[in-house]
Amino acid sequence: MDAPVGLVHGLLPVTAHVSARVAAAHPSARILGTERMGTAVVVDPGGLLLTVNYVVMGARRVRVTMTDGRRLDAKVAAQDFESGLALLRVSATGLPAARLASSEDVALGASVFVIAATGPTDRRVAGGIVTDLGEFEAYWEYLLDRGIVSSAGSPGFGGGPLFDVRGSVVGIASLNLEGIGRESLSIPVEYFTRHRSELLRYGRVASRRRRAWIGVFPHALDERLIVAGLVPDGPGERGGLKDGDVILRVDEQEMSSRRDLYAALWRHEPGERVQFDVMREDRQHRVEVVAQDRSDFYALERRGSSDTPG
Repeated sequence: MDAPVGLVHGLLPVTAHVSARVAAAHPSARILGTERMGTAVVVDPGGLLLTVNYVVMGARRVRVTMTDGRRLDAKVAAQDFESGLALLRVSATGLPAARLASSEDVALGASVFVIAATGPTDRRVAGGIVTDLGEFEAYWEYLLDRGIVSSAGSPGFGGGPLFDVRGSVVGIASLNLEGIGRESLSIPVEYFTRHRSELLRYGRVASRRRRAWIGVFPHALDERLIVAGLVPDGPGERGGLKDGDVILRVDEQEMSSRRDLYAALWRHEPGERVQFDVMREDRQHRVEVVAQDRSDFYALERRGSSDTPG
């Protein structure tokens, strides 16, 4: 890692450990659990921290711990389900805040490093180089126009800041990727900076066209798309999609990749009907799904279960 040890040590105080408690009734609990740990980075000395959404999605209680041992109760101020970022607010001022840059200033092969929490006051650092700056798509109805893949695997809980060698945050480490070697995906920080005012005002990116969401986990295999899972009680499950279905067509358009599927889905808005032709047990079936807004689905569930004892 090319960054000086002194620089890294000076950046530790801008990071925080995140502890989130989620009600068992929340639809994310089955996959992500009810007790979650993460990392966050202070982006405003007035008490704003940036992390990844999956850590705090559905959270009833969120607490952050700074490296000096201060424990602060936090509220989820904003969630962007499309980018995967979340913004936390704490009742504190004068916090040490990180300097934010842009992934557009980062080149392939550039040195970067991640700082991640491994405990309330414990941090680890991992360095590497940027290996990809292109489009990134994944199986949870997720596609970034630009993602940062680097050989700096996250050394702790997700949500840690990805720094360039000048000590500026260029991304938020989301997850480690499977494959040869250890690589990680980071969400470019400009997904926050470009929409900061909307996120603070509305709790979401209100100007973005709402995307249809069906709660399906598609797996690509030999130019076929297979339903490898469904969100419990999500639009896809309610509409009649089943695990193991092979998605042949959406709205009469043939599907051969996840990108094809997402493009077809996102031509719709929540509340519209999406027509699927699937192969199931050697027979073709037609399934009609009423799409939903992903953020509404999870937010309604979170509010509905906020008073549940536990």
